[in-house]
Amino acid sequence: MEASNGNQEQPVLLVLRALKLGDLLVAVPALRALRRAYPDHRLLYAAQGWLAGALELVGGYELLPTHGLDVPIPIEPGRVDVAVNLHGSGPESDDRLAEIKPRTIVGHHADGRPGPVWIKDIHERERWTRLLQWHGIEAEPADYRLLPPAVPSPCPGATVLHVGAAYGSRLWPAERFGEVARTLAADGHNVVFTGSTAERPRALDVARLSGLGENHVLAGTLGLTEFVAAVAEARLVVSADTGAAHLASAYSRPSVVLFGPAPVEVWGPPPGPHVVLTDAQARRGDTFAATPDPALLAVSVADVLTAVRGLPLS
Repeated sequence: MEASNGNQEQPVLLVLRALKLGDLLVAVPALRALRRAYPDHRLLYAAQGWLAGALELVGGYELLPTHGLDVPIPIEPGRVDVAVNLHGSGPESDDRLAEIKPRTIVGHHADGRPGPVWIKDIHERERWTRLLQWHGIEAEPADYRLLPPAVPSPCPGATVLHVGAAYGSRLWPAERFGEVARTLAADGHNVVFTGSTAERPRALDVARLSGLGENHVLAGTLGLTEFVAAVAEARLVVSADTGAAHLASAYSRPSVVLFGPAPVEVWGPPPGPHVVLTDAQARRGDTFAATPDPALLAVSVADVLTAVRGLPLS
């Protein structure tokens, strides 16, 4: 990679967080803090390329396509001035950063490198701002808002049911989503079903179970930018603890978030018009399980509808 600033080479700050949408969104407070602390640096965010549209809403960063830790970070060694490990604290992420030979690494404590000790049960927004604070960078966990989407919503004022999730452990039963959708539609909500292209069959199944037509299914038809806009202008969002839920938080949209394997105290929404539903005592905690976590299955249709009716909906 080459970069220039007039006749002088612009210093580069690189953030490694080669994860998913929700991981980007909980890192926003740290990303904003780094932008303020390094105003003269070129800011790179190393993550999967499909996140580019969401990264634009943070402001000031370029996406450096990096497919997880299974590949080297695609940048010339010695080019980076400051590398920030927002990916984790293990040897895999540290080794990837060491390969690019940055002048400075900002990270948690490791052999031969100072930093704060890793705390397991701490919210992700606080985890990464705490890391920066330890290194002398002012950071505020509540600074999680995003810029307005660049495109209008394809369904302004709709109630968004995001019925998919990356893993089976977070998939609330389709029959329950269908019953929620049917009840909300009868209550006057304009219900739409979102998800990825791979999740479209599930969204179609939920629509069928709800008695709503295929025209209510947006899963597989929206790019990331359009999906963000749909959530940003939603009347209500009902989702598992996925990127959709984090977007609802970022745009202060009323939401009901269904938690399964992940602990609420680490990944839950900030204060606001958001209700979390789970049964922490039943949680199995296996993120990669093929079947729904018992903590998720403990959430009933009645629980969701009660939560919805307690939210301030316009």
